[in-house]
Amino acid sequence: MNRLLFPLFVAVLATGLGAARAAEQQERWELKTLSEKGRVSFGQGGIAQGSGGVLVRYWSKEGKEAELTASRIQLHQGTGDIKAEGAVFLRGEGHVWRAEQLEYNFKSKVLKAAEFKTGAAPFYVGGFSLQAATTNNNYSATNAFLTSDDLADPGYRIRCRKLILIPGQSFEAEDATLLIGNVPVMYWPKYTRSLEAHGDFWVVTPGYRSLYGPYVLGTYHRAFTTNFSADLHMDYRQKRGVGVGPDFNYDAGRWGQGEFKFYYAHDDAAGTNLLGRAIDNDRHRISFSHRVDLRTNLTVKAVVREQSDAFIIRDFIESEYQRNIQPSSFLEVNQLWSNWGLSLLAQPRINDFFETVERLPDVKLTGLRQQIGVTPLFYESDSSVGYYKHEFADNIAASFAAGRADTYHQVLLPQQFFGWLNVTPRVGGRFTHYTETEGFGATTTEANRGVFNTGVEVTFKMHRTLPDKEIPWLQAKGIRHIMEPGVNYAFVPSPNRLPPTLPQFDAELGSLRLLPIEFPDYNAIDAVDSQNVLRFSLRNLVQTKRNDRIDTLLNWALYTDWRLKPRAGQGTFADAFSDLDFKPRDWLTLTSETRYDLDNRRIRVADHRATIAPEDYWSLALGHRYVRSDPLFLGGLGNNLLTSSFYYRINEDYALRTRHAFEARDGRMEEQYYTVYRDFRSWVGALTFRVRDLRNGSQDYTIGVTFNLKAFPRYKLGHDRDEPSFLLGG
Repeated sequence: MNRLLFPLFVAVLATGLGAARAAEQQERWELKTLSEKGRVSFGQGGIAQGSGGVLVRYWSKEGKEAELTASRIQLHQGTGDIKAEGAVFLRGEGHVWRAEQLEYNFKSKVLKAAEFKTGAAPFYVGGFSLQAATTNNNYSATNAFLTSDDLADPGYRIRCRKLILIPGQSFEAEDATLLIGNVPVMYWPKYTRSLEAHGDFWVVTPGYRSLYGPYVLGTYHRAFTTNFSADLHMDYRQKRGVGVGPDFNYDAGRWGQGEFKFYYAHDDAAGTNLLGRAIDNDRHRISFSHRVDLRTNLTVKAVVREQSDAFIIRDFIESEYQRNIQPSSFLEVNQLWSNWGLSLLAQPRINDFFETVERLPDVKLTGLRQQIGVTPLFYESDSSVGYYKHEFADNIAASFAAGRADTYHQVLLPQQFFGWLNVTPRVGGRFTHYTETEGFGATTTEANRGVFNTGVEVTFKMHRTLPDKEIPWLQAKGIRHIMEPGVNYAFVPSPNRLPPTLPQFDAELGSLRLLPIEFPDYNAIDAVDSQNVLRFSLRNLVQTKRNDRIDTLLNWALYTDWRLKPRAGQGTFADAFSDLDFKPRDWLTLTSETRYDLDNRRIRVADHRATIAPEDYWSLALGHRYVRSDPLFLGGLGNNLLTSSFYYRINEDYALRTRHAFEARDGRMEEQYYTVYRDFRSWVGALTFRVRDLRNGSQDYTIGVTFNLKAFPRYKLGHDRDEPSFLLGG
């Protein structure tokens, strides 16, 4: 071997062996007492004895952790065997066990117990003489019981002489009896049941809504295979008629995953559209989406959303409407490399009643920030070409279309001075070519636009740590404060073609937030104009230690722009922004977003929220959102909205939740939700009453009843809080 290569080979080999040793962690034990009376002693052969309350923790070579607490223990660290007595609690491999006497091997995971209880979601199991090898996830117990009730005294249970349980898959009970309370009602010599989600079941939501009259929303679910399922909706609304349609969900493996939804309603009171024209009584919605990963970092996604009118999802599929009031259809292909990304977007207009910029197609090549060879320079770019057509809703204005090719390139030189001052100058240029516009709304001819930009960003961080500083009223033990001031200067001379002389496909949209000042973050390609501006920012982060972990006490950002040469309609200073998250206690979070008009010395936007959750049985959220009424500011009437949400669990059987939205601008209670939850042990029922002010002189009243099986819940945790319309069948 070459003498020069031999030392290198040895170094690489040593590094590889070191990495291998690091990947294989050493098993570790931790033993400690849980009270002043606790005692732990160590003998020969790695045998440990403990009494008076002991905690044992074990970390395997794979990094898996198991934990056991008991009044008395005897542990053999070499073999991993432990014998525990008295209020034994074992947590490991995703399971929790309780017993009075227990034998366990931390390494082989073999477990034996006398009288025991365990949670094996979605069921709870108890009994005598348990043997479990959790490595193959198989439990065997005698004189056992099984229930899905999460209460100490379950309302029903299956009692059996012998139970074999595979959590999440199935259980088999021999000599089994079903008891309601303490009354036996059914007997099976052998009873087997799958614990996987039901392949076939009904979901029925009855209710009343002033816009519907009495209604019943029914869904039949059928899982044909683990990769294909269907939901058939059959709805009746007394004032509106019948609605039906299937939903199909599929997983084609390497060919991707997707869904297809169709809903048809014969609406007896369809109403009118925004132009005052009658909506056809036969209404429908088609929704299709598919995603496939063809290979690493190559993704294709297709989405089609077709509707008979603009309001069908508002009227009948409320949860979708709240997420997206104007769904689009598109085909998107994305290929990502280490420093480059290529995307193709085709976006046609499917629904004539929505305003859309068609992209047929839009191809974009993005150069991610990357070093230029061995130089200190970095490069980034963003180039696109496509054919675009601006279509207006219901053709209320004439459409126009044109081809556009745009390319932007920028070079940066990140530097650090004095070991703490970060300075990043940049220089870039953009060239855009437009073809002559077509269509009845065409007003521009073929054009070329060139844009030059330069600037520099200067930032640095200051921090101070006070490890012994305690502030009891903030639950703070130790303080770390990080402050980051920054200045970003951007200069763009006036382009040779101003925005009014160009077709506006990617125009600058009004926003409650401060728009970016540098490219390519500022992506309103057709609205690029001159600017000579300094952006000042100050960020503060305060951290502390709570409950043996790092917690953020304060996160506060302040920023504004100083326009050295304002454009027409601009002031010297942009609005000042403040974004604040403050957590003075681990149960209290305060959030604030404020926008202040420096020129006129008045608040434009103020959005404040407080979340209070000191106990697990109640929580309160309060909010206030203020947007100043100003036709020149986003052309809106503004808001002065007060919101509240309150949850209280009265006892094990009952809980309630309320939500309110009050518009103080005109004194209207816009929305009210009142929900009472009833725990039926295996089921949870919810009775919900909602009132809405429709702002047309009428109120919309809705009352609905839903049931949810605990073992196989219909909704994700917190879904009723985030999207309460689900409680009404929407």
